[in-house]
Parts: sequence; structure tokens; C-alpha cells
Amino acid sequence: MDRYPFIVVEGLDGTGKTTLRKGLFRLFEGLYRITPLAVLTTNFLNAAVALDLVEGKYQPTEENRDRYLAALAADKQATADRLIAPSLPTRPVIADRWLLSELAFFAVKHDRAPKETYAHLTEQLHLVPDLTLVLDITPETAMERAADRSGDATRPDWDVMDVQTRVREVYQSVADTPGAFPALGKVVRINAAQDRATVLHTAWEALTQHGLLPDREGAAS
Repeated sequence: MDRYPFIVVEGLDGTGKTTLRKGLFRLFEGLYRITPLAVLTTNFLNAAVALDLVEGKYQPTEENRDRYLAALAADKQATADRLIAPSLPTRPVIADRWLLSELAFFAVKHDRAPKETYAHLTEQLHLVPDLTLVLDITPETAMERAADRSGDATRPDWDVMDVQTRVREVYQSVADTPGAFPALGKVVRINAAQDRATVLHTAWEALTQHGLLPDREGAAS
């Protein structure tokens, strides 16, 4: 590679996305003396669509559905152009969610097929993750873990068992057919019910197997 990897971590709330991101962050720092850039799925870098992003996520309706989708596409394009692409020549980028979670949201909230949402979000998005790690766990376990955390906001219309079950089904169906969603990059599913060290080791092995790690001198290869 002539640059560092763009890595995405996806999964239900409570699957350990933040823990894995921090683990990968520390490994890159410890082994390569390089500090990754951590980004979120929404970064509000396009001020013109900020209101549509907030309303579409927290107060989704049929009336704001298309505005929200357009806002997501604009925000991701701005994030790719202004944050991710400029960083990759000098350091890895690790994203907490990116595309897969949006496909699940629109499938569950708006009954929109993942392929349709995918087409809208990727029409102008040309930066593809090198690896999408999908942390998989039962919704029951994920919700138990999420409930044990402090300071996290919950949404009564989203953080419920039937909704999270449907979200997981979308994750699984998309992850099982990665060829139909090339903008996800390479997709690797990880059993998130395993202990944290095993999950981190599995993710690191995936990076190794796909040739996404730099040489030990710390330069992108």
C-alpha cells in the first residue's frame, strides 16, 4: 500500500465498537509510533445539512427521509474529502460506523432496501474503506452490555429488542453479500461475544491477512 488503511468498525450498540477502536488505536501507536485518526459516522462538516442530519436521525418521518439521506451523503462526502483522504498518507483512519449502519437505519425506519440506500449514499462517495469489521452479537447480549454503560443516551424508538433484531438482520444480510456493496471494502464478521482480547486479535489478524499493515519502521508500504 502507498498509504495507511481506512478501517470501519460496525455493529449494534454494546458490541464493543469503541473498545475495539481504542485497541486498534493503541496497537498502531505502540507498534508503529503512529497515531490514527478516529472519526464518527456523522461529523457535521457540511453546515448546510446539519439540521437535516439531526432531525432525520432523532425524529425520522416520511417527510424528512429524503432530506436526511441527502444530508448523510453530503456529510460523508465532506468527511471523506476533508478528513479521511488527507490523513491516509500519514496515518490510519478508524471510523466508528460508516455505511452499513445507515443501510440498517433506512431499512428499519423507512422500509427502504439496503441496495437503494446504498446507491444514494455512494453516488458521489469515491473513497472506499480498506476493511469493514462487523462485530456480531445477539441483540439480547448487546442491549445488556449497552444498559451497563453510563452516560449513553438511549432512544425508546430504536434501542428496543425488535428493532435491534431487525438491524442485526440487515447487518448479516449485507455482510453475507459484500460483492453487492463494494463501497464497504473487504468485510470481516467477528464474533463479538468473545473476550475483548480475542476480538482485538481477530481484527488485527484481518488487517494482516489483507496486507493493510505498514512495515515495522512505521512507513506506509
